[in-house]
Amino acid sequence: MIYRKLGNTGIEVSEVGLGGENVTKSSYEITKGIVDVMDEGGMNIIDAFMPQPEVRSHFGKALDGRRDRFVIQGHIGSILKNGQYFRTRVVRDSEEYIADFLNRFRTDYIDVGVMHYIDLPEDFDLVFNSDFITYVLGLKKNGVIRAVGASSHNPLTAKMLAETGVVDVILFSINPAFDMMPVDTTVGEYNSSFKDISFRIDPRRIDFYETCRRLGVGITVMKTFAAGRLLSAASSPFGAALTPHQCIRYALDQPAVASALVGARTPEEMRESLRYEEIPDEEKDYRAVIEKAGDSLSRKCMYCNHCLPCPKKIDVAEVTKFADLFSENGDSETLRAHYAALSAHGSDCIGCGACEKRCPFSVPVRRNMARAKSLFGF
Repeated sequence: MIYRKLGNTGIEVSEVGLGGENVTKSSYEITKGIVDVMDEGGMNIIDAFMPQPEVRSHFGKALDGRRDRFVIQGHIGSILKNGQYFRTRVVRDSEEYIADFLNRFRTDYIDVGVMHYIDLPEDFDLVFNSDFITYVLGLKKNGVIRAVGASSHNPLTAKMLAETGVVDVILFSINPAFDMMPVDTTVGEYNSSFKDISFRIDPRRIDFYETCRRLGVGITVMKTFAAGRLLSAASSPFGAALTPHQCIRYALDQPAVASALVGARTPEEMRESLRYEEIPDEEKDYRAVIEKAGDSLSRKCMYCNHCLPCPKKIDVAEVTKFADLFSENGDSETLRAHYAALSAHGSDCIGCGACEKRCPFSVPVRRNMARAKSLFGF
């Protein structure tokens, strides 16, 4: 198993981890079997947002005697109310839930305390302009949580979270389909349809990933398989199924990502995801499937920087992204400032063409560099 640094937290996590949602209705025996497979394979991170108390009890019993080998993401603000999942920012509710979480997990700390489901600006305000954030920071100060996390599905809000200076880890939904959907898509729309796929990664999502990398905020990934829809040709927007290993690779290729969390209903499913570390790289390559989605993908920059290295050290993805933003949204002082801050620009391109030979999407990189020079003047 390969491990990655989780931002600046000092925590190292396995590239592949468990998203616990699929074990919500599982027996203790199934839960323990999944944990056993994880332990044997070196997988060490578990996200546990589920509010059902019996699930936490199952995990606590399964982890007994080996808690220190695992990194637990526990959610703050996901509770059970009147027998149903409920999202709350009420400190008293959260206090009761965290106490119960620690008791059932048989531990005195949570590695990453994730402020649950912050998608909209009003969600952000409810957290950061109330005593909820004071409570969460108090948990970290007192050692109840080791790092402050937050979960989000919206890259604009997630970027705001990364820029607060207090959020260490963001649990975010990443897969090739979601990256090509409008940034204001709701969770319900994510799960019901891929009708708005644009076959082009939204640059605002890339901007969020890059912001996390620059600030040292770690990303753990949820929805790696898009709730299984990418694993079926019938439901995949690309007209062909991606394998679990291709989906994992896509998530891990994004800036700042430390671990791709996957669902598992059985130990066998967990074992199949763990095969990611064993199979050849060519079996993990997702580009061919995405290319087959149609000509609309061809020759359009995916901001992946597979075209590098550049002899003039141009960050091709960044230069192209800013040129695209200029073309799509118009000129602005902020955009020009970001472009000017780059260490190399479109005007630095010497036209060698090495980048175009490496690009998996046949992008006319030299033309894009000339376009950026024309738009920005250098």
